[in-house]
Amino acid sequence: MGKITGFLEIDRQDRKYAPAADRILHYNEFVIPLGDEGTKKQAARCMNCGIPYCHTGCPVNNQIPDWNDLVYNDMWEEASRNLHSTNNFPEFTGRVCPAPCEASCTLNIEEVPVTIKTIECAIVDKAWEKGWIKPLPPPEKTGKKVAVVGSGPSGLAAAQQLARAGHSVHVFEKNAKAGGLLRYGIPDFKMEKHLIDRRVAQMEKEGVVFHYGAHIGVTQDAKQLVDSFDAVLICAGSEKSRDLPVPGHDLDGIHFAMDFLPQQNRRVSKESPLDNKPILAQGKHVVVIGGGDTGSDCIGTSVRQGALSVTQIEIMPRPPEKENKALTWPNWPMKLRTSSSQQEGAERDFAVTTNAFRGQDGRVVALQCARAGSDFKPIPGTEFELKADLVLLAMGFMHPVHEGMVKNLGVKLDPRGNVEANLKDYKASLDKVFAAGDARRGQSLVVWAIREGRQAARAIDEYLMSTTVLPR
Repeated sequence: MGKITGFLEIDRQDRKYAPAADRILHYNEFVIPLGDEGTKKQAARCMNCGIPYCHTGCPVNNQIPDWNDLVYNDMWEEASRNLHSTNNFPEFTGRVCPAPCEASCTLNIEEVPVTIKTIECAIVDKAWEKGWIKPLPPPEKTGKKVAVVGSGPSGLAAAQQLARAGHSVHVFEKNAKAGGLLRYGIPDFKMEKHLIDRRVAQMEKEGVVFHYGAHIGVTQDAKQLVDSFDAVLICAGSEKSRDLPVPGHDLDGIHFAMDFLPQQNRRVSKESPLDNKPILAQGKHVVVIGGGDTGSDCIGTSVRQGALSVTQIEIMPRPPEKENKALTWPNWPMKLRTSSSQQEGAERDFAVTTNAFRGQDGRVVALQCARAGSDFKPIPGTEFELKADLVLLAMGFMHPVHEGMVKNLGVKLDPRGNVEANLKDYKASLDKVFAAGDARRGQSLVVWAIREGRQAARAIDEYLMSTTVLPR
């Protein structure tokens, strides 16, 4: 423990944002780093608790007190090695993870947790800057071939671990570039895509082969893929969007968030669009239905496109401003959170249900809403209208897309429609087939996807070799 009294002497200070008036003019990241000295001071606040609940708050079980101590003592390269021992891609989580580790921090009892996410991001950014992150090809090959379907965070993490174990790893991605929703769902202003590109370059030097435009079950037979490899890992994500089947839902101007967000990401990267019907918020009154991260991403993108107004509605009641620590800590609490995108000018309303969409000449012009009761049904007499030229449905995802690979293989599904596989061996119902990430657990966080990819890689390595040295 570098500074025993650090948490008593040093106030919490986190990264700040560039002013909203400036950042909404572009799609670049806008978080301002603390710098080396500021980060070291924040690392000194770590109490090195006897029971570090941040370990269990973090899905990948990062050794947080250890690398906090190393940063405080100016041992950045060793901190990077420690961080990468549990997390393949800390530059992803250091930008887009909601930081459940900070909710579990002992200092969060007093609302001043260690800025764990900021320190994590500082470590990996410095490691890239200094050239400490290098390809780690295996000393010898096993002769086994593994196919990974999907190149989101779970697929990438699994592929890297398996390649380092000496297997020949082939990643099959339906899109033109790797990353899954990291690339096509999360806006560039939250995470720039060159971060994915340099990891892909590292993995290619470690022996991973990427196949783009390979939509398994659509452009390539899924069963043939299984026959051609010693193991297949399904990391196809959870992309079946939750619909809102109310009257008028087929009007022009109503779109799923995942039809809207990838278009803008492709524009930023100058990638060819998949269709010729652009969805743009410029000059429109936008209503976003859904209060989660995807809805927030729709807000930030709409503001940058020049929306006249953005309103976000949520069927759930407004959460409390603060949680009851005695009831919630060290678990993730339900409380009101305001994202950077919401700060940029969105109106938010809670306990709102959409009864119908009203249209004119085939296009949506308004939402017919009402207040939602405790049963989420409309309360009579509370009806009102919201003007809307563009409606973005961001109500989450149901399960992986079943058409194509999942149906072709005939793998067993759990009651929620996800590919059934347990947490011990990640085996699906077919021989040689495994599943991990959102395709197995349902819609979740990037950090959970990385964890599952790593654990599935260990299970596959043990399945192929009867033993494994990969970490669990």
